[in-house]
Amino acid sequence: MAFVKISEQSSLYNDLEKKSVGEILRDINTEDKKVALAVEKAIPQIEKLVTEIVARMKRGGRIFYIGAGTSGRLGVLDASEIPPTFGMDPSWVIGLIAGGDTALRNAVENAEDDTHQAWKDLQPYSINEKDTVIGIAASGTTPYVIGGLKDCREHGILTAAITSNPDAPVSEAADIAIEMVVGPEYVTGSSRMKSGTGQKMICNMITTATMIQMGRVKGNKMVNMQLTNAKLVDRGTRMVMEELGLSYDQAKRLLLFHGSVKNAVDAYRSEEHKQ
Repeated sequence: MAFVKISEQSSLYNDLEKKSVGEILRDINTEDKKVALAVEKAIPQIEKLVTEIVARMKRGGRIFYIGAGTSGRLGVLDASEIPPTFGMDPSWVIGLIAGGDTALRNAVENAEDDTHQAWKDLQPYSINEKDTVIGIAASGTTPYVIGGLKDCREHGILTAAITSNPDAPVSEAADIAIEMVVGPEYVTGSSRMKSGTGQKMICNMITTATMIQMGRVKGNKMVNMQLTNAKLVDRGTRMVMEELGLSYDQAKRLLLFHGSVKNAVDAYRSEEHKQ
């Protein structure tokens, strides 16, 4: 039986160029409402993956995303947001895209067609069995991703796939298959839309849940965030104020001296304990 790509099927809407701007926007919004429900159905698989990742990360493992085009860009995006949000070293979550960094802004011809290129791209990172590799492919047929997952499995590395098509080849190549079936795109085949939205949601869930489990959040606060601008310094200051009952100026001085909310609070309480 031939593999059918639901994500490539014809849009449920036609004559898009004849629609008003309002109609187009409402139609897209109607389709976008389906995404969260599709992701919800995949939570058991996402939970299984996060549980496995945390166990490995506690032994020094890392997360790698591999993908091409939009899928690759979303993996790189999620990885790039982990250090400022959770204060983690950039080496903990790494995004790789077919064609390299050039492909983040420009299409790189045939970059996704080499079945062993992802494995080659992973070699500079000394990838090992403590790590987890997550392949993102809306179509479920991207050679760069499928080949990369197969190569990783052969070397005893945990693999997962995020795709918009059930029973896709990329799912067969992974230990854990996360399939969020969002249906045909508003513009036929434009997987940067619902598929991309769903991929971003799932990546958010994977890394946020992992970072919480790794102790990078306290209560509901980003206590390890990097203080890279005035807005974040102000946010961190208010967290320290709330936690310790200090004035704004006291909290800010403490925060800037120790570099993070967690370090500031821990240091203050340690001094209190000594007194």
